[in-house]
Amino acid sequence: MSYPNGGVVGNSPLPERISRLYELANNLWWSWHEEARQLFRSLDYALWRTSGHNPVRQLLSLAPDKLQAAASDPAFLELYDSVMRQFDTDMSSEKTWFSQIHPARLSGPVAYFSAEFAIHGSLPIYAGGLGVLAGDICKEASDMGLPLSAVGFMYPQGYFVQRISADGRQQEVYTQLDFKDAPISPCPWPAGCGPLISVPLPDRELFLATWLVRVGRVNLYLLDTNVEENLPQDRMLSARLYTPDPEQRILQMIALGICGVRVLRTLGINPAVWHANEDYTSFMMLENIREEMLKGVSFDQAIGAVRASTVFTTHTPVPAGVTIFPVYLLDRYFRNFWESLKIDRRAFLRLGQYAGLESDQFNMTALALRLAGRSNAVSRLHGQVARRMWQVLWPERREEDVPISHVTNGIHLPSWQAPEMLVLCQRYLGPPLSEKQDDPEYWACIADIPDEEFWELRQTMKTRLIRSIQERAQQRWIEDGVSTQQILAMGALLDPYALTIAFSRRFAEYKRPGLILSDVERLKRIVSNPSRPVQIVFAGKSHPADMPSKELVSQVYQVATDRQFQGRIAFVEDYDMHLARDMVRGTDVWLNVPRRLQEASGTSGMKAAINGVLHLSVRDGWWDEAYGGTNGFAINGSRSRTREEEDRADADALYKLLEETLVPLYYDRDRKGVPHRWISIAKESIRSISPVYCSRRMLKEYTERVYSSALSRGTK
Repeated sequence: MSYPNGGVVGNSPLPERISRLYELANNLWWSWHEEARQLFRSLDYALWRTSGHNPVRQLLSLAPDKLQAAASDPAFLELYDSVMRQFDTDMSSEKTWFSQIHPARLSGPVAYFSAEFAIHGSLPIYAGGLGVLAGDICKEASDMGLPLSAVGFMYPQGYFVQRISADGRQQEVYTQLDFKDAPISPCPWPAGCGPLISVPLPDRELFLATWLVRVGRVNLYLLDTNVEENLPQDRMLSARLYTPDPEQRILQMIALGICGVRVLRTLGINPAVWHANEDYTSFMMLENIREEMLKGVSFDQAIGAVRASTVFTTHTPVPAGVTIFPVYLLDRYFRNFWESLKIDRRAFLRLGQYAGLESDQFNMTALALRLAGRSNAVSRLHGQVARRMWQVLWPERREEDVPISHVTNGIHLPSWQAPEMLVLCQRYLGPPLSEKQDDPEYWACIADIPDEEFWELRQTMKTRLIRSIQERAQQRWIEDGVSTQQILAMGALLDPYALTIAFSRRFAEYKRPGLILSDVERLKRIVSNPSRPVQIVFAGKSHPADMPSKELVSQVYQVATDRQFQGRIAFVEDYDMHLARDMVRGTDVWLNVPRRLQEASGTSGMKAAINGVLHLSVRDGWWDEAYGGTNGFAINGSRSRTREEEDRADADALYKLLEETLVPLYYDRDRKGVPHRWISIAKESIRSISPVYCSRRMLKEYTERVYSSALSRGTK
C-alpha cells in the first residue's frame, strides 16, 4: 500500500480523481472532523458500520466498482474536494495559535510520553481515561499548531474485548490487531537508520520496531517488541497493556522510556521539553541523564540539566496507585547503568526511595518527581492531595510549598461534542467555534437556543444511544446465541422516554459502581414508577487481575437480570470509545460516585456536560472546582471516617436527590412535553463547562505556565 500519489488499496489502485483517500484514511485527523467522516460514510454506509468506522479497513473491502462510481459522482467529488482542502489547510497552515502567539517559545518540539493513547477505536491501544487524555492532547496540539512528538506502545492485542457470561462473570477475549487494517505505517527512518532500536539488558539485547501514527500535524511513534530478533518472551512484552507481572512491567517501562528517547534521537528530533504522562514513562528521564553524562558532566549536573526540560504529570491520588518495584529488579536491569557512568548505587536508588518506604522498594513516582523540573496534578483538589501525599520527599517544606502544581484536565471538544450539538451551538453562537471554544463570553449565547429545539436534539441523541445498545444486544444474540435473560440484561428493554442515568467508566472499587444499588427495594420504587420511570445503564471493564472489581461487575449484572427491575437496569458489554461517544451524548444524567479524594480528575463527566447531560457527582476531582450550584448536581453525603459510614450517607444523599429533585425536575413538562427547568440546567452546564474544561484551555495552560517554566527552571 502506498500513498499519496495514485493511492493503492490491496492490489487495486484508487481512481486517480480520488487517489488521496488512503492518505486521508491514514491520518486520524478524519476522526474529529465530521465532514471527513461523512466522506467515508458516503462511500458505503453499511461497510462503514461493519468496518468499525475504520476507513482503512473500509477501503480495503470496497469493491472497485464502488470506488469508480464515487470517482464520477459530482456530489461525492464536491465533498471530497472540500475535505481535502480543509485537510491540506490544517496540515500546512502557518496561522495557528502557537505560531501566532508563541512563535519563539520553544526551541524544539514537546516530547510527550504515555503508556497508552486513545485516539479512535480503530487503534485499540488504550485502557481508559489516561489514554483518552493523551489522545485528546495529541489532537489539540495538532489543532493549535503546538509542535509535539508523542511516544507510546503499539499493543497488538490492545486491552481486551469484554464478554459477560450467563452467570455474570467478566471474560477477557484478546484479538490480534491486523496492522494492515489500522491507520498505522512503518516509521520513515532517515537514510542509514533503523529499522530497529535496541537497549542492552544484562544477558541479552532488547530490540524494538517503531510504527508511525499520524494524528493531524502530530506524529505518534509506537514501539513494538514483536520482532524476530527478540527472544519469544521479549516478543510478547508489548502485546498487552499493564501486565501484572513486575518483571514484565519494568521491561515494558525500560523499553518505553529508554528506547523512546533513542527513537526520537535517531529520527533527528531534539525536544525542547520532555513530558512524562504518569510514572510508567519515568525511565525516559534516566536515559536523558545518561546522555548528559556522556558529555562529561557529573551526575548532579546531569540531573540539573534534565530537570530543566522535564515535566511530569501525576494522575494518582492514592499510594496504592503508584508503581513500586523491588530493588532486586533495579539491581538486575540498571547495574550496568550506574556502573558504566560511575554512579554510586546508593545515590541511584535514593532517587526512588524516601523515609517510610521499605528499603527493598523503589518508587517510580518518587523518581519522576525528583527528576522533573515541573510536576503537576490534574485538578485543583488533586493538587492539594498530591502535595500532602508527596511532602515526604520535601520534609523541610510546608505542605502548601511542595513543588506540585495543577493543570486541570480538559477534553477535546470536537471529538466529544455531538456534531448536531456543535451545529446547533454555532447557529446561535456563531462560527467559528474552533477558534473561540475556550472563551467564556462566546458561550453566553447558549441561552438563546429555543428550549423546544434543544430538547428535540437531546431526545434524538438519546434514541440513537438506546438503538445502539439494542443493536449490540441483538448482535450478541445472532453471533453467540446468548440467552433471553442475557439479552434483557444488555438493555433490550430500554425506553427512550424514561429518565436515563449512566454509570460508564472503568470498574474499580473506589469508583463505587454498586453505590446506587445499595438499597435494592428503594431503587426498585424509583425505577418502576409507571408515570416517572427511571433506567440506569452501566458500562465498564475491570482489570483482568482485579478480582474484587470483577466481582462488582458480576453484582451489577445480577441486578440487571432481576425481573423486578422491569428491564430498567442494563449492563452494556465492552465499553469502548465508540460506545462512550454515544453514552456521553445520549444519556440524561452522568453518575460519578468515587470515594472522596480518590478521583484525581475524571473527564467522562466533562464529555457528557458539553452535550447537555447533567452531571451528578460527589465533589471530587474536576467537579469540586466546576460545580456552581446551577450547572449540575453535587452529592453532599458524609465526611465520615469509615468507608461504611461514607457509603451509607452518600447512598442516602443520592437516593434523596433522585426522589426529591432530579426525577420530579425531569418530568416537570409543559403541554408540549418540554422540561424547561431541566433544560435551563443543561444549558448552563454547556455554557460553564465547555470553555473551561476543554483541551484548548488545558494545552494553553501547559504551554504558557508549565512548558515555559520547565525551560527556565533548572532545579526545584
